[in-house]
Amino acid sequence: EANVAAFIRYQREQLDRASTFSDQWQRTIWQNPGLDYTLQRPVSTLGKRAWIDNRRREVDRTMATLSRRYGIFYFYAQACAACEVFGPILKSLAERHRFNVVAVSMDGGPNRTFPDHVVDAGQHERMGLSSRATPALVLFDTIAKRPMVIGTGILSADEIQERIFALTNTNVGSDF
Repeated sequence: EANVAAFIRYQREQLDRASTFSDQWQRTIWQNPGLDYTLQRPVSTLGKRAWIDNRRREVDRTMATLSRRYGIFYFYAQACAACEVFGPILKSLAERHRFNVVAVSMDGGPNRTFPDHVVDAGQHERMGLSSRATPALVLFDTIAKRPMVIGTGILSADEIQERIFALTNTNVGSDF
C-alpha cells in the first residue's frame, strides 16, 4: 500500500508539472503569434472551415488553367472492379476541367467510360509506375515532359484535385 501511495503522489506531481508546462506553452503561443502553427493550419471548427473554403477556391482557380499544360494517363484493367467505379469519377473531373485523358489498358481489354483506349506498350513503365495495381493515375507535364504519379486505387474527385494541386503548386514540406 505504501508503494502504491508513493506512486500516486509521484504521478500527481508529474501531472501538475505537465499542466503547468501546458499552461505556459499556451500563454507563450498567445503572446507570440509567430510560434502559433494553427495560424497556418487552423484546428478550430470555424478556422478549419474558413481554411478549407479558401483552399477549395484556390484549387478551383488553379484547376481551371492546368489543362493547358497537363494531361492525365489513366491505367486500368478490364477485369478491375475498382476501375469500373473509378472511371466515371475521372471522366467527370476531366470534362469539368478540360483535361485530356489517355486511358491505357493493362490487360488489353476495353473500358466502358473511355472507349478510345490504348493498350500498354511501355507507357506504364515510362510514367514511373512500379506496381501494376489499377486504377492508377499519372499527371503528365506536356512542357517539361515529366510524369507525376497522382495515385493508385479509387480516389474521389476532391482527392484527385487536391493531389494535382499539391503536385503542381506546392513545395514539399510547405503544405502540411
